[in-house]
Amino acid sequence: MDSIRDSLALERTRLANERTLLAYVRTGLSLIAAAAVLFQFFSSQHTHVAMAWLLLVFGAVVLVVGVYRFYSVRSYLNQDEPEE
Repeated sequence: MDSIRDSLALERTRLANERTLLAYVRTGLSLIAAAAVLFQFFSSQHTHVAMAWLLLVFGAVVLVVGVYRFYSVRSYLNQDEPEE
């Protein structure tokens, strides 16, 4: 009974990890889309262009951090005997 409970808990944790990755991707792409809007509509104003570059870089960083966290948690969960 405990092995079934443990395997289901592990599967729920894996699914939560995937949902977290999707949240990071959604956030990163939203920031990049906001940067694209600023580039498109305010290309003549230097303040908005600087903000657009900042959003673009921050969106890319969010994507990279999300992918890194996903793979690090996934590799931890796939170990035979996780450390406690």
